Amino acid sequence: MTPSDIPPSTKPTKPTKAELAAAADLTIDDVLGPSIEVLFCGINPGLYSAVTGHHFARPGNRFWPALHLSGFTPRLLAPAQQWELPSYGLGITNVVARATAQAAELSPEEFREGGVRLARLVGEVKPRMLAVLGVTAYRTAFAERRAAVGPQDRRIGETAVWVLPNPSGLNAHWTLDRIAGQLRELRESLA
Repeated sequence: MTPSDIPPSTKPTKPTKAELAAAADLTIDDVLGPSIEVLFCGINPGLYSAVTGHHFARPGNRFWPALHLSGFTPRLLAPAQQWELPSYGLGITNVVARATAQAAELSPEEFREGGVRLARLVGEVKPRMLAVLGVTAYRTAFAERRAAVGPQDRRIGETAVWVLPNPSGLNAHWTLDRIAGQLRELRESLA
């Protein structure tokens, strides 16, 4: 799966440096629907995502290819097609809503507040599974210092929790195939 696999009509134009700088602290809408089975939760929007309004939008982010390779979607979706996710029982949100160039710009307090907001959202949406894409973000947001990738003991109401690796291209410890494998394991656990 490469950017060349994405139909030309859904490929975003590359934001300018000025557009990226202006995107700091912006937020993007959650992708939700009436019957969400899995609510994916990123760390926070990057500047590229904030400019486009699409989750996991930066070229090189492996979320969309991994989602497809794991069997969650029947075809590779472009970030601009994120609104199709609810038709597959999927949604997206973030632990922290504000966009930054790097997650390192977020404070521990923002993560903790994000965990409270996320628990409230899960209570409203009631997905079967909350899947947090980033173990450090999960550890900080929920004060689970020893959490590792995989299913968690924690539940939020009736919702199970799973921690997945961060799909950013900067997370070199995790290949696309390994990320897709973790997503596949999560998907198979729902059967």
